[in-house]
Amino acid sequence: MLKENKATVRRLWEEVWNNRELDVVDEIMSPDYAAHERRFFPRWLETFPDTQFILYDMVAEGDKVVSRITFRGTQQGEFMGIAATGKQVEVKGVWIHRLQGGRIVEGQEWGYVDRLGLLRQLGATVAPPVEG
Repeated sequence: MLKENKATVRRLWEEVWNNRELDVVDEIMSPDYAAHERRFFPRWLETFPDTQFILYDMVAEGDKVVSRITFRGTQQGEFMGIAATGKQVEVKGVWIHRLQGGRIVEGQEWGYVDRLGLLRQLGATVAPPVEG
């Protein structure tokens, strides 16, 4: 089952995200998770239309699959209040998906993605809070 779970998550990175085959979500995800992906996917691609994920490693244990990834893309739309910059970004991360019955049922809130690094690449700055 671990090998099958890894194959399912690999399809998410390769077929859905890298090849833009959104219909695959219905095959590899629960209906609720597929609905989330269908809402998120187009909005993300409006911002980073050339999105590509590089998958380095996958580890499966029980009902979870961990992926070590790098995201690459060019910001062409607004992102977290930052207007389109045209800048290319590269962000590393680790993502954890939970599967049940051969389908992904959770994952969007699990894992680590270097969001601060992404914001810095887009030109955002971080300032300490001003004390009154």
